[in-house]
Amino acid sequence: MWKKISFSLLALLFVFACHKNTMTGRKSLNIIPSGTINQLSRDEYRSFIQQSRTLTSGPEVEMVRRIGRDLVAATEVYYRAKKRSAELKEFSWEFNVVDDPTVNAFCMPGGKVVVYTGIMKVTQNEDALAVVMGHEIAHALAHHGNERMSQGLVAQLGLTSLDIALSQKPAATRQLLMSAAGVGTQVGVMLPFSRKHESEADEMGLYLMTMAGYNPDEAAPFWRRMGGSGSRPPEFLSTHPDPDNRSQKLRSLVPKARNLARQYPVPASSKHRSK
Repeated sequence: MWKKISFSLLALLFVFACHKNTMTGRKSLNIIPSGTINQLSRDEYRSFIQQSRTLTSGPEVEMVRRIGRDLVAATEVYYRAKKRSAELKEFSWEFNVVDDPTVNAFCMPGGKVVVYTGIMKVTQNEDALAVVMGHEIAHALAHHGNERMSQGLVAQLGLTSLDIALSQKPAATRQLLMSAAGVGTQVGVMLPFSRKHESEADEMGLYLMTMAGYNPDEAAPFWRRMGGSGSRPPEFLSTHPDPDNRSQKLRSLVPKARNLARQYPVPASSKHRSK
């Protein structure tokens, strides 16, 4: 009896809290209001930036912010063509570089992006860095953080309300947010969902970076380098698909990415890339 009631409630919840991905069409359950999770993300992001060795100038910072502007311009062109520009109003994009050898990058819900200097040793060029940043921006556009946190509120905290979670277990809730955004490592019950998200972000990110004017052929070599960057998989790969499998998948998506770039051209005036 209770199982039937629970299933019915979950079905209703999915109907009223369902998000459809503009680029892939996948539907997901996002039970946390965007304004709420974005404000929480901004608070945690500011704290993270203040506590980290955040670079304020230099070639790495200039490159990350230039690529970030190009990717945002491509996103705006695509969403405007799909008549979904309203979805972008909740994003306040910001791009920072943290001087840290960790091979990682992440984008918080709402558009706050961090690139670690450690991953730049693996990217080696602007096109590969655009692969990484496009992937992370895609996580935010797809509301993966909201989806992961929605799952985690019940699976990890045993709560269905963010307000209750913040009042009763603030530290655990904030850690859940950071993990949901990709700052920490996803384990256990969250792992299968995370890999699904990573594959979706791979696809979306490839499309965005190609529309932004970067070379999609750099995606597969980058992931091969990531797979061979050490004896142990780096943190960035902890919940990602196998590098060889994802390289093969990305190569198969390059023709579609190039077609999208022709179909949704970004005006030259919107591009900031140095030639």
